[in-house]
Amino acid sequence: MHNIETGSAAPEATQEPPQTRSAARVIRAAVVGTVVEYYDFGIYGYMATFVATLFFVTSNDTAALLGTFATFAVAFFLRVPGGIFFGHVGDKYGRKQALSWTILLMVFATAAMGLMPTYVTLGVWATVTLVLARCLQGFAAGGELGGANAFVSESAPARWRALQTSMVNSGTYLGSLAASLVALALSSLFTKAQILEWAWRVPFLFSLLIGGVGIWIRNRMEDTPQFQELADKGETKKVPVLELLRTSSVPLVKIVFLGALITGGYYIASVYAATYLQKSGGQTPTVAFLSTSLALILGVVTLPISGYIADQYGRKIVLMTGSAAAVVLGVPMFMLMSGGSAWQAMFGQSVLFITVSIVNGASYVTYVEMLKASVRYSGLALGNNITNMLLGGTAPFIATWLIGFTHNSLAPAWYFVFCAALTLGATFFVAETKGVELQAD
Repeated sequence: MHNIETGSAAPEATQEPPQTRSAARVIRAAVVGTVVEYYDFGIYGYMATFVATLFFVTSNDTAALLGTFATFAVAFFLRVPGGIFFGHVGDKYGRKQALSWTILLMVFATAAMGLMPTYVTLGVWATVTLVLARCLQGFAAGGELGGANAFVSESAPARWRALQTSMVNSGTYLGSLAASLVALALSSLFTKAQILEWAWRVPFLFSLLIGGVGIWIRNRMEDTPQFQELADKGETKKVPVLELLRTSSVPLVKIVFLGALITGGYYIASVYAATYLQKSGGQTPTVAFLSTSLALILGVVTLPISGYIADQYGRKIVLMTGSAAAVVLGVPMFMLMSGGSAWQAMFGQSVLFITVSIVNGASYVTYVEMLKASVRYSGLALGNNITNMLLGGTAPFIATWLIGFTHNSLAPAWYFVFCAALTLGATFFVAETKGVELQAD
């Protein structure tokens, strides 16, 4: 009997070991590439205080930091056209082809940052060059996470689909964790003067090493059975994004709102938090990066647990629980981060990040199950990137601006709560999709 999830005949019991190895290869290819992408994309944020000094010369530290975070945000606006472009490639020509190009472009852009002359050498053109490289990062990132989730979900059995897609999302955390650990090592091994002189380049050039591994693994993977079946039948769409808007605009809108916490909340609780702990919490860079690393480790642990629960009890209960906890705990945890000891700050950041991870473990599988195969890559990429553009990439900038405007160090907490409330509200408009067959077309 034909199996819609694998696009092949139902396997015999004796074929289970090859299936297991195949599933492992699929997850590895998706996760490793996502690790590389999110290391490259996140290292800029973790190095924000140094980048501000090197590329944004101003007598006002807050203005320089705002300039750095504005450049951080600009990349997110490029994620939308990147998502449309790679969504088109992924839905029309294959998931593998799109995912191979995203990682190659990201590594190129990140390594270029590590070779750039600074403001002292090149003046304003150094800032312009940095912005252009950051834009290329954003364009590449636009096609990564949605494509990786489409790739894994189309190969996963229905009963473990949430668990396996949650492992893909662990790649985003592992990539950010790697970036945080590199930043921590940098601040621990070198003086500030040494970092500003030359060592700041090391984290960006490190991308060449891990990126090479990711590119090699991605080039060896095969496309998903469901896409191959779609292509064999000639059912791919000429312009997938137009088909998406014509037939799946409602699921797309739901994806945008459901993703508020795992985009805006994610960047507040991870990338921005490292700066917040230093500027508002009075912590050293070492404590800030150590705290962020701990939060990311706990997030990696939480993701598969959340995915497992979503497979056992449903997607909606997980989404509601995580987003409701974020609404309730947002302000109290920021109070610990802004005025507590180092351990209290670490506890506060970790709790915030765990709430984000709970939601993240069930989010993408919900998105996948709302979309048909011919527009799945485009829908995941566009929906996720619209939310990232509106709430995620702007989060560090908005949080920094809010503190300056209100003179209240707790102002970023309300932005976090706002994102959580959007996700919580959206869950009431989403049908339970646990156990459904993926839509072919």
